[in-house]
Amino acid sequence: MRVSKLIIAAIFTFSFCNAGNVSGQAKSAAKPAATTRPEPSQKPKDSSPLDTVIDALYAAHTFEQTTVSPHGKKVAWVETLVGKDGAPDGNTAIYVADRDSSAAPKRITAASNSIPRAEGSVAWSPDSKQIAFLSDAVKPGQLQLYVSDLGGPAKSLTKVKGLLATPSWSPDGKTIAVLYTENATRAAGPLVAEPPDTGEIKDAFFEQRLALVDVATGSFRQISPADMYVYEYDWSPDSSRFAVIAANGNGDNNWYIASLYTLDAGPASQMKMIYKPPLQIANPAWSPDGKTIAFIAGLMSDEPSVGGDIYTIAGTGGEATNLTPDMRATANWLTWTPEGKIVFGETIEGDAAAAVLDPSSSRIDPLWRGQEQISAGSWGTNLSLARDGKTSAIIRCSFSDPPEIWAGPIGYWRQITHRNASVKPAWGEAKSIHWTNDGYNIQGWLLYPRDFNPSKKYPMIVRVHGGPGAAVQSEWPHTGDFAIALAGAGYFVLQANPRGSFGQGEAFTRANVRDFGYGDFRDVLAGVDEALRIGPIDPDRLGLTGWSYGGFMTMWGVTQTNRFKAAIAGAGLANFLSYYGENKIDQWMIPFFGKSVYDDPEVYAKSSPITFIKNVKTPTLVIVGDSDGECPTPQSYEFWHALKTLGVETQLVVYEHEGHMFVKPEHQRDRIRRTVAWFDAHLR
Repeated sequence: MRVSKLIIAAIFTFSFCNAGNVSGQAKSAAKPAATTRPEPSQKPKDSSPLDTVIDALYAAHTFEQTTVSPHGKKVAWVETLVGKDGAPDGNTAIYVADRDSSAAPKRITAASNSIPRAEGSVAWSPDSKQIAFLSDAVKPGQLQLYVSDLGGPAKSLTKVKGLLATPSWSPDGKTIAVLYTENATRAAGPLVAEPPDTGEIKDAFFEQRLALVDVATGSFRQISPADMYVYEYDWSPDSSRFAVIAANGNGDNNWYIASLYTLDAGPASQMKMIYKPPLQIANPAWSPDGKTIAFIAGLMSDEPSVGGDIYTIAGTGGEATNLTPDMRATANWLTWTPEGKIVFGETIEGDAAAAVLDPSSSRIDPLWRGQEQISAGSWGTNLSLARDGKTSAIIRCSFSDPPEIWAGPIGYWRQITHRNASVKPAWGEAKSIHWTNDGYNIQGWLLYPRDFNPSKKYPMIVRVHGGPGAAVQSEWPHTGDFAIALAGAGYFVLQANPRGSFGQGEAFTRANVRDFGYGDFRDVLAGVDEALRIGPIDPDRLGLTGWSYGGFMTMWGVTQTNRFKAAIAGAGLANFLSYYGENKIDQWMIPFFGKSVYDDPEVYAKSSPITFIKNVKTPTLVIVGDSDGECPTPQSYEFWHALKTLGVETQLVVYEHEGHMFVKPEHQRDRIRRTVAWFDAHLR
């Protein structure tokens, strides 16, 4: 039940059809890009093929969330609204429709006028008669909790100061739980722009706590300890307690070492640790009989990007059991059915899929698989499932089909919305391709250029995804997707899922531990060879790019080979030794490197691009946000400075008040234009 705070999909992983549960944060003011210091790229006066691509990226209506009512007869969803420039403006709208009716959907809002607001994080009451949701209808940027009976005006239940997220009704319908960060100064999570650090620097942080709101009276009380950060929770079937994933201290950093707890819902509110995992855990869910908690555990590199095996543990604690130890797929989400089975969403290679697991026998029965992406609003493959364990609602999209809301039995969905009927892709066909390397079977996506002519030779850009705990899937691109823009601008684009990615089981995901840049980069290079075999690609006009982990792999790649004639490193990592002390989520590094940089500096130096910097000959553009807490600006500066000193053609562009994920449309557009211009200058 973890959500991101009014953030469109992150560029460094996947966008789940541009979804990203709205649990809200104030809209950020836009300012021109700050660069060091080429002149800002300008939009041509006349429309160009690139303009067409960018327009297509912004043309699609996007959805933040969808949820089916418990009785399965209604569907609610949250749409992103756009401003006068056609770009998302940070506001959202809630709609409700009958699942099997063609009647027009009804908008549900807490606003008393037509002024757009941020409204979302919809949760159905157990009797399917009401929804709870968050809205900043009274004060822009300050979300409050509301309840609507789908008829009259919505009722406000809270008047708090801080960040609210993830409302959920108790099974008895009397209480709504919500995550609350009192006096929060920004949205939760390391993806958003960090505030500047000035004065004496201390380990100061705000704790996200679990709070309860009485539906009848609006009484509000926080029940989790003041020194614990709660990431996710789930009500027990009898409404008496919660399964909670939480950690002491810094919320952005300590997700990587969070544990599983139970927390009483009563006045005593006792909290008990029942499982301390060796790796990351997510998605706790009580069984229907209230005796067992299921969850996902595995090697995960980013808090919202969940993937691993499915485990169960007794609600009183004890040993956790891995129910899927040999599964050649990655579970991204799960829930229980009334019969005590577990329905889960998964990534299989680059495909989305759903299956059902019998905990008593560990038998897995497939329900659906497709070369597309389905989501209810969280990252990865997930659904909103009705009480019958069969009826679902999803946001569905692919490289060729823009997002829409669908609902029905799993795999037999009916399209509910037609918001994007007129929107067509401005890029070429996408093909799932396979190759082998070092004994691994690797999958990736080869995007063809727009208006592809098989008699021509084309340049190709290799885009390495972020994470590394993630996977590239067939999905409609988000508005800032510079990789898909390259396909629209006349390039082949190869997006690989090398070892370290989700999609082929935990052994595959862990195969790059203590080996960043070696086996995983060999997998990417082998994919280049396969793409050259398949398509009319000019081997002398290859480019390399990526964001976050992909930015690291770009910096790494140009130190290892001169095969690429141009590169663009976005939010990259140049030097793991200095990075360890600069970033604000250093806990993620221990599982991947084995020890801290202070205990084993050699393993960090081994995978640092700066160690091999004198090998670089490739012209490289470096891009980063000035408020990035995950991959701080000094990492990009260090790489750019080295290239400049060594006489390698380079530019550094730093965008003002952008975090790890760019959210300002003018910055997203500028990044696309710079990307295409850089590769055009070196590969055309």
